[in-house]
Amino acid sequence: MIKPLSFLFLLTALHSFAQTPPKPYGALPAPRQVAWHETEVYGIMHFTPTTFENKEWGFGDADPKTFNPSDFNAEQIILAAKAGGLKGIVLVAKHHDGFALWPTKTTEYNITKSPFRGGKGDLVKEVADAARKHGLKFGVYCSPWDRNNAAYGTPEYLKIYREQLRELYTNYGELFMSWHDGANGGDGYYGGAKEKRSIDNTTYYQWDSTWTNLTRKLQPSANIFSDIGWDVRWAGNEDGSVNETSWATLTPKPSEGKNVAVPGQANATENPGGTRNGKFWIPAECDVPLRKGWFYHPTEKPKTPEKLFDLYLKSVGRGAALDLGLAPDTRGQLHDDDVASLKAFGDHIKKTFAVNLIARASSRAVNVRGYNSIYSAKNILDGKADTYWATDDDFKTPEVTIDLSQPVTFDIIAIQEFIKLGQRVEEFAVDVWENNNWKEIHKGTSIGAKRIVKLEVPVTAQKMRLRITKSPVSVAISEFGLYMDSE
Repeated sequence: MIKPLSFLFLLTALHSFAQTPPKPYGALPAPRQVAWHETEVYGIMHFTPTTFENKEWGFGDADPKTFNPSDFNAEQIILAAKAGGLKGIVLVAKHHDGFALWPTKTTEYNITKSPFRGGKGDLVKEVADAARKHGLKFGVYCSPWDRNNAAYGTPEYLKIYREQLRELYTNYGELFMSWHDGANGGDGYYGGAKEKRSIDNTTYYQWDSTWTNLTRKLQPSANIFSDIGWDVRWAGNEDGSVNETSWATLTPKPSEGKNVAVPGQANATENPGGTRNGKFWIPAECDVPLRKGWFYHPTEKPKTPEKLFDLYLKSVGRGAALDLGLAPDTRGQLHDDDVASLKAFGDHIKKTFAVNLIARASSRAVNVRGYNSIYSAKNILDGKADTYWATDDDFKTPEVTIDLSQPVTFDIIAIQEFIKLGQRVEEFAVDVWENNNWKEIHKGTSIGAKRIVKLEVPVTAQKMRLRITKSPVSVAISEFGLYMDSE
């Protein structure tokens, strides 16, 4: 017979076990990365003298007076981006041509030498202010390659570049991204020396020191993007997509012939899919220009809203983020065609995902962790990112059944894992109840932050089932939704 005190201890132990969340699995996202995942779609804006030269890359020899927008309007650009569903903007504060869009003390080749605002302008500040006014996050890209600077290729330039980053990190508020790429030298103007300069990018920029001593200290909430990532990795292409099976974790590999991983060279084949059980949480960004090029060219047209929606499914819908290149014209505004395409894209996303068709359904799982309602299957239908359905440790391939009062028609399936506990699921399937039997309508692999599946044809059903068919550990599913493409 159990004594009262012993029984109390037993109840306390059982209650404590029931409250215990699943153990984290593998590499985990930092809070800044969780916030980045929630951003989903943002833009990167290119606007320098190169725009007025009708080129893709400036050589570094353009007269500063070339930069003379007739009617620059940061709010017009930001509002167009917001209408497109973008939640952040990364401004190219300095591209490879070396022209700085803020009144920097590091180089004479900057916006104060242009006619813009009578030489008193600060375009970085205008864009940052407009973004925050309208609820968008703000980030910066300052190219490490400088085709104008006479010191490029020498140790002195590294001091200049780091000071440029310091100015951007300290004068424009909190940044959600510090964006970097692998442009690493070549032909340039270099203060009048028209020549080719090559650097060893494994040592020259000293990225680890730059990011540790500058970015992390001055902008701890900023996600560092580069080809190899620190927080966010390049998707390995500029097509706006990642592999259908996409892991948020990555183990960076040394560049060919080198003993370190460096931007511009590493993981060209592995980046689109990531590394299953990779050493670090480094999700992918899918960067793609809204037009053909990153800079405005009058002969080009923006991608259609239908194409943008397809890219959304192949980026955000595979656990990555979509970074759209925005290119103001010589007025300093987005062209009407760009504005219209963004608006239609944003409306398409908003209307399609406005209502989860199964939000009010009943859900029944074969297992709930510790029989505790905290981990109930109801959580996958509540629309809250911080609640999730979890199973006991020995239930690695569970299922949950969704029952509706009447049939619904859908062609989009969306699933999210509670990524604060890692990316756990390796395979899943979705079934519908048809003719007194379960019929599988989709089977997939990775889930992660978000997995969106567009079915080839719409399906009508009143009862459906989500099955986790392969996972090394118990599951933690945050959301499950069915939607109908509004188009």
